Amino acid sequence: MARANASWSEENFSCSLYLDVFNSPVSTPCGHNFFPCDFCTGTQLKAVKSCLVCLISYCQTHLEPHQRMIQERKCKIKAIKDTLEINKKDADREIADGGKVLTALICCVEKCRDDFNQTVKEKLKSTEKQAEDLIKELEQEIEDLTNRRTLRRSLDQLEETLNMEMKKLRDAELKRVQQYEVDVTLDPDTAHPQLILSEDGKQVHHGGVAKALPDNPKRFTKNICVLTRQSFSGKFYFEVQVKGKTAGCVGVARESINRKDRIIVIPENGLWTLYYNKDWLLFRDDPSVRLPLRAELQKVGVFVDYDEGLVSFYDVEARVHIYSATGCSFTETLYPLLYPGLCDYEGINSAPLIISPVNQTD
Repeated sequence: MARANASWSEENFSCSLYLDVFNSPVSTPCGHNFFPCDFCTGTQLKAVKSCLVCLISYCQTHLEPHQRMIQERKCKIKAIKDTLEINKKDADREIADGGKVLTALICCVEKCRDDFNQTVKEKLKSTEKQAEDLIKELEQEIEDLTNRRTLRRSLDQLEETLNMEMKKLRDAELKRVQQYEVDVTLDPDTAHPQLILSEDGKQVHHGGVAKALPDNPKRFTKNICVLTRQSFSGKFYFEVQVKGKTAGCVGVARESINRKDRIIVIPENGLWTLYYNKDWLLFRDDPSVRLPLRAELQKVGVFVDYDEGLVSFYDVEARVHIYSATGCSFTETLYPLLYPGLCDYEGINSAPLIISPVNQTD
């Protein structure tokens, strides 16, 4: 390339863009100046692009790698946008499908609700009709009574009839649940080391001293109780004799209850139980429900309707319903549970809990 004319002024070597003197000016034979490529090592070619930040100039040859990088990034941007569009379509489709499922579920729930409400209304209407008819009969009888003696005699007869009917209802209720009787035996592998079981697996009492037993996963090590070998779902009923006991507990427990730590005996921890002592009864809950004890408890019946979420307790000898826990949430099979209570050094409360067969003649 021709050397620059030494007699030229600085104005001839100034950049028309930056208005500054070229650091490495190159002039052509025709007298024009240009930016040379900063990356050419031999003959410096004319720069076609310059970076306005670092002021580095590139010829066409050295500019091509940058243009390829720009093109590659544009391709990546397009690929990302395409992926986002696909994801958006997938999300829209899933939202639409989910909406259809939820709509169908809502319709199903509403139909079940309407059916249930209709059934309740029909039963209520029938009950109201029966009550109205009975009230009319009683009012008519009262109206026909002419004197106190006759009225008293009639009322006594009515009370006796009502008591008999109530007894029949209680008997019918107890017999209804007794038909779901199950035969159960206690599982020694679950028994706390302080408990003593009979050979037939039907009785348990507190021995006072812990025995050296294998600490298998099924065994209780803190709560002094025992489960049966059998577990159930559906409807089932069993009876436990508590005669001679001053304290104890019977009920059911879910399979996965904590058997190695001391736990609070409440439904939240998987136990539905009735605790008793000589003065009162207690359904263990949070808070617990205290119940009156009308007479010394001899035998307790336990009924479970798994599907209805129901656990009921009965005083078998008195033919009386004690308490029902409703709305229970069962997700596992249930095991009958017995806790015979502690006995002291004087032998108080040493009587065993006994799993008894249902007396069909009751």
